[in-house]
Amino acid sequence: MKILVPIKRVIDPYVSIRVKSDNTGVETDNVKMSMNPFCEIAVEEAIRLKESGKAEEIIVVSVGNQSCQETIRTALAMGADRGIHVLIDQTVEPLSIAKILSKIIDEEKPGLVISGKQAIDGDNNQTGQMLAALTDMPQGTFASKIEIDGDKIQVTREIDGGLQTVKLNMPAIITTDLRLNEPRYASLPNIMKAKKKPIDQKTPDDYGIDITPRLKTLKVIEPPKRQAGIKVENISELVEKLKNEAGVI
Repeated sequence: MKILVPIKRVIDPYVSIRVKSDNTGVETDNVKMSMNPFCEIAVEEAIRLKESGKAEEIIVVSVGNQSCQETIRTALAMGADRGIHVLIDQTVEPLSIAKILSKIIDEEKPGLVISGKQAIDGDNNQTGQMLAALTDMPQGTFASKIEIDGDKIQVTREIDGGLQTVKLNMPAIITTDLRLNEPRYASLPNIMKAKKKPIDQKTPDDYGIDITPRLKTLKVIEPPKRQAGIKVENISELVEKLKNEAGVI
């Protein structure tokens, strides 16, 4: 069985985000970038399935500029077998990414697609669900546990009220939650081996996909600075401030 894992290059989660001076977006020049944390979890889960004998090949896919090859190499160093880079030098919306991935699925015929539930930059949580709709494949979102049994996959999902378990026919699409696993660090020998693993470079035209944006960002601004708290002497003063200053009661 093949496992297809879409991955995204984002600003490192431990870096402070700065808005551009012209308010057109966030600053990415000379900023540390890394693989989206949810995508790391997806790659790790695919590797664990391969190590347990449930899969034979792991293919990672990234859509973006030339720098995305670094992110693909990171996934290859973790244990993926080969990569596909769809070269695009502009911001791509989730629907366009889902359409590109659906074409790759048609070509590769994976038995399972494991994706992060969302990227920490756009925070959309849309691509996995859109991909399931485009390919007519069953989906298990927000997965905290995955178990494969023959041509079925059982997915434990994180939901508002607790946990939900669903059983899906394969091929299927899974999106990962934080509690699914803890990604490994790539060892130095595997980093060296990753340099020799193949990465196919494609463009949206190769798949016949129109990536024209449907949305336009008008302005990006920082949230207001959080004000310091104050101490009150008693309950009466607290109630007075909540009523007259905060306006919450």
